[in-house]
Amino acid sequence: MSTKISIVGLVFVALSLTFAQNDTDFLYENFPEDFEWGFATASYQIEGGWDADGKGENIWDEFTHRIPSPIKDNSTGDVACDSYHNYMQDVELLKNTGVNFYRFSLSWSRILPDGTNRTINQRGIDYYNKLINALIANGIEPMVTLYHWDLPQTLQAVGGWPNETVIHHFEGYARIAYSYFGDRVKKWITFNEAFVVCQQGYGDGVHAPGISSPVQSYDCAHNVLKSHALAYRLYEREFKESQGGECGITIDCGWYEPEDPNNPAHVEAAERAVTFKHGWYAFPVFFGDYPSVMRTLIDAKSQSEGLLESRLPSFDSYWSQQLNGSWDFLGLNHYTTELVVPENRTDPGWRGDQNTRTYQSEEWPPSASFWLRVVPWGFRKLLNWIKITYGNPLLYVTENGFSDTDAEGVNDQGRIDYYRDYTNNMLKAINLDGCNIKKYTAWSLMDNFEWAEGLTGALWCHYYTDPARPRTPKMSQSFLKKLFADNGFPLPKQ
Repeated sequence: MSTKISIVGLVFVALSLTFAQNDTDFLYENFPEDFEWGFATASYQIEGGWDADGKGENIWDEFTHRIPSPIKDNSTGDVACDSYHNYMQDVELLKNTGVNFYRFSLSWSRILPDGTNRTINQRGIDYYNKLINALIANGIEPMVTLYHWDLPQTLQAVGGWPNETVIHHFEGYARIAYSYFGDRVKKWITFNEAFVVCQQGYGDGVHAPGISSPVQSYDCAHNVLKSHALAYRLYEREFKESQGGECGITIDCGWYEPEDPNNPAHVEAAERAVTFKHGWYAFPVFFGDYPSVMRTLIDAKSQSEGLLESRLPSFDSYWSQQLNGSWDFLGLNHYTTELVVPENRTDPGWRGDQNTRTYQSEEWPPSASFWLRVVPWGFRKLLNWIKITYGNPLLYVTENGFSDTDAEGVNDQGRIDYYRDYTNNMLKAINLDGCNIKKYTAWSLMDNFEWAEGLTGALWCHYYTDPARPRTPKMSQSFLKKLFADNGFPLPKQ
């Protein structure tokens, strides 16, 4: 472990020196022949039918129904895109864009209304069977995420993710999914963006279930990782050989660039930031334990706060063994980059624990979301950091996208520019740097409920304007259709 972390430090310095921020040369080449393209969505954001046909309540149902609403525009996902009734339109969109695969998530409470295997909702099973069959009939591979943030409310009522009992319920849910769908689904993702689940849901309180605690975010992460390990080992032990699929986890991460790359303290702070973000979840999956920098800092800060135990839990030998190597591929969600400076902090919690401060340059092009600025070169740096840190694992980019400044129309040139420049930097990472990336997934297929931002997030390539939810393609859909068909950027004809 210590050797690996020291290597990471050297790699970070090398990356900061190797790729200049003004590396703007466009690469006119194709992706490898076996590269695949797709779109992604999440069940709560698109399905609607929040209480239809036996579905149980989940934490986002409860959260968005609170008065006053915690959502920016007071909207909910009760109907959203109504994909529960209009899924065939979604399949048509995917087919018309020429995708190889479609990444979507299952609603845990639609299949198991109370979160446990005591009651299986056959109508929920039927819905996903129809969607999976329709995708396959149209030549589109289903890629399924087991958990995209919508915990059954009955499990939250007894403590949610910080309560260790949830891990065995998740294993039971995974067994149901593998059993009913695994004959056709060959790509499984256990969790999407556990950082957001735990930090924004249990640390900051801005997402469901709306809890603010410097301790519960770490407890949440600990149990999510254990749940992932059980679900992965279950698939490996009982389903992988007969079904012929693979299972991984998706971890979100921006790139963290030192404000002054010539200042060792800034470089160290940036390395700390990316390790606290990506390494928090990936180090246990790849190496069996949390990064040593997290252990050292959080243990020391917990002690100084007078706590009897560290806010960061520990894995015993059993769980370390279960976690170590629990991946067939690594999923990555990436959107933007931040600048980092060191700062001694005393505020307890994930941000204060790492002794850094991050911000974004005003020179970077903005989007409609305050947190998302366009920094394509940061994508390439992150892909290379992952390559060397974890030994160049099989990597699927499972989300990447732009928040539209023209949410009410089809002219989304900003999104086209974003996709072009980010995918070109991914192409450089593959063809020039040797990164082992085999899939790219654009976020998102269509209008959706963008969590705390409601319907104001605008991260989609199709939109609707009336209650019938017709899907209208934006300009970016045409761009992606050509990108997918060309499999990259062939040299333009003179």
